[in-house]
Amino acid sequence: MLTHPFIDPIAIAAGPVQIHWYGIMYVVGFLAFWWLGYRRAQAPFSPLPPEKISDLLFYGVLGVILGGRLGYVLFYQFDAFWQAPWIILRIWEGGMSFHGGLLGVLLVAWAYARHLQIPFLRLTDFVAPLIPIGLGAGRLGNWINGELWGKTTELPWAMIFPAADWMPRHPSQLYQAALEGLALFAILWIFSRQPRPLGAVSGLFLLAYGLFRFVVEFVREPDLHLGYLAWNWLTLGQLLTLPMMLAGVALLWWAYHKGRTPTTLPSSKVG
Repeated sequence: MLTHPFIDPIAIAAGPVQIHWYGIMYVVGFLAFWWLGYRRAQAPFSPLPPEKISDLLFYGVLGVILGGRLGYVLFYQFDAFWQAPWIILRIWEGGMSFHGGLLGVLLVAWAYARHLQIPFLRLTDFVAPLIPIGLGAGRLGNWINGELWGKTTELPWAMIFPAADWMPRHPSQLYQAALEGLALFAILWIFSRQPRPLGAVSGLFLLAYGLFRFVVEFVREPDLHLGYLAWNWLTLGQLLTLPMMLAGVALLWWAYHKGRTPTTLPSSKVG
């Protein structure tokens, strides 16, 4: 049995300036996005040239932060938001939602694809394999903070989180880092190394992430202020992933029955 080591959530402090480990994990994710994107942009079927990756990252960061914060407040703190809408501006208090961040990224990608005059799904197919490393880094940030722990268990790798209690629990943050980060990255990166039908990579991302998140939620402690939504096991995280999985299946079906491969699409108008 393991005990979660106390790690100061503040990695660097210089006077009034404080840099948190969770923030560093976001930077790791953004840097990985840029480096991997630069490599993917050199493929012959890439919709973007390498010099456009920095712009894509900039807009993606805006989508993640704004969408993630808005989604967290609306999905997990709606009652508090209804009473005091300005809490959405309290970014320093923490609180980000993956599903909100995803919606933010999709909205930004749609606008950027229109600006570049390329198909929306062609851009999301390009972006999807760049996201998992950031997801995994974010879960490591949760583990460092000793938050979002799992349910009690007697498994030999169970971990005690003093911030919760002294009961051995699933290190669900590490499960998510392994599945939503490393496993999802490997699946998407290998799958997208060859030209695939339009929308197939995006569909696989939605399906695989949704499946991984749905499964881990069974051993993750639900949010205290929400609890279970139904049947003493369905959590809000699982409810939000159901549309993702359905959309992923539908998109994969459409891609392989109606879609075209990137190499058959008109050449990009990006200059």
